[in-house]
Amino acid sequence: MNSASQSPAAFRLIVTGGGTGGHTYPALTAIRTLQARLAADGRPLDVLWIGTAEGLEARVTSAEGIAFTTVATGKIRRSSNPLKMVSPANVRDMARVPLGVAQARKAVAGFRPDVVLATGGYVAVPTGLAARMCKVPLVLHEQTVRLGLANRKLAGSATRIALSSESSLPLLPQSVRSAAVVTGNPVRPEVLSGQPDKAVTALGLQFERRLPTVYVTGGAQGSQQINDVVGGELPWLLERANVVHQCGPAHREALSARAAGLPAALAARYYLTPFVGPELPDVLALADLVISRSGAGTLAELTALGKPAVFLPLASAAGNEQAHNAAHLEESGAAVALLGEVTGRHLRDAVGPLLEDPVRREAMAAAARLHGRPDAADRLVDVLLSAASG
Repeated sequence: MNSASQSPAAFRLIVTGGGTGGHTYPALTAIRTLQARLAADGRPLDVLWIGTAEGLEARVTSAEGIAFTTVATGKIRRSSNPLKMVSPANVRDMARVPLGVAQARKAVAGFRPDVVLATGGYVAVPTGLAARMCKVPLVLHEQTVRLGLANRKLAGSATRIALSSESSLPLLPQSVRSAAVVTGNPVRPEVLSGQPDKAVTALGLQFERRLPTVYVTGGAQGSQQINDVVGGELPWLLERANVVHQCGPAHREALSARAAGLPAALAARYYLTPFVGPELPDVLALADLVISRSGAGTLAELTALGKPAVFLPLASAAGNEQAHNAAHLEESGAAVALLGEVTGRHLRDAVGPLLEDPVRREAMAAAARLHGRPDAADRLVDVLLSAASG
């Protein structure tokens, strides 16, 4: 057979990372973007995702039809007390790491990838180490300002380190800075194409269109803290704005009871829902202000869209990462960060001036856009292709 008529060989990619959406969705967006880029050249993509059976990545890969395998992992339970780090659970899990590395090495050697992409989470460590053993290029992607624990362990083994923020560069060890490149954090393309009127129609909103609209979200499960603080200030908030409140399934009843006591005119401006599904891009397009947690994915979406935001970081996030994320944006006027115990007064002081002053909102939106990287997925794909061919 003439070699010119042979179809091009598939590009082979191993992805590792997960546990949470913060590690999983950027990788999924990168896969879709790489697949589209290769398809334009008539080249197929073969992907193997190495994750944990109980992590979000297991469900995502199943829904997407992506080949998936697991390896033994050891989750390190962090503590400021070094003695507590040597807990029976940590010792037991650390003993699983060599087994995980052996399993990952077998998977990498068997799949023969062109490149390995690690997006963080403790499952990434054995596969990242296996990539080095098998002399396969390793690209790390870090979603947050500071390198997560898994990526810190792998930084010395990486061919390239893709960062979401310029401010991460000085935080890297000097020895690995030459491998670093700022790509941003991949954002699902559909998030960037929302239409405000579609949200109004899809949700059946009877909103007062002359008022700004606030989108309140605590993530898929909702946030007790955000729901309590916003719930306590509903009459004040609804006098000044329309509100779409994504509260999480467990919190709907309590907030519905609060809303039942609202005057009819204010109640008409309040839309309560446990979950926002496919209409999320349209809801974000409609929002003039967002009140939310400050996970890496949320920040990537809101800055790519240029949305003013008031953040209530999740205090228990690994390494206090959400507080660092929020403070980083607040420093440049791109958001307001409410740290620690947040009262209704704190919320009013943060939200009030933004609702009253469209010029202030626009200034914050412009500052947010300076941090946004809507082309992050394409930039990350550039890095993957470059590492594979290097």
